[in-house]
Amino acid sequence: MTIKWEGVAFKTIFDMVKPKPNAHYVTIVAEGDYTTSLPLEDLLDNDVLLAYTLNDKPLEPEHGRSLRLVVPKKYAYKSAKWVRKLRFTEKQELGFWEQRGYSDSADPWKEERYS
Repeated sequence: MTIKWEGVAFKTIFDMVKPKPNAHYVTIVAEGDYTTSLPLEDLLDNDVLLAYTLNDKPLEPEHGRSLRLVVPKKYAYKSAKWVRKLRFTEKQELGFWEQRGYSDSADPWKEERYS
């Protein structure tokens, strides 16, 4: 099955916001106080986006309506659904799953699911 996400590249948001020079991380705040965080350099990859459609249709609730972060090179718990806010920070904040023992780096190629 082919999955086609469409939205705004994270880099576009970054360029519009122009965070302070000491911002090295972003905490993604989602519905229900769910959070995750990533280094800014990971989010600036060309394939990272804030998606609002999936396969040419608006996102359904189970896929993160109205906005979902899509980070293809990380485990899915980094691709937060129901995004409400982006918080640029100097230090990395532990998100929902990271506080429960999951890896902050979440690199599937290195099998970094748990810390």
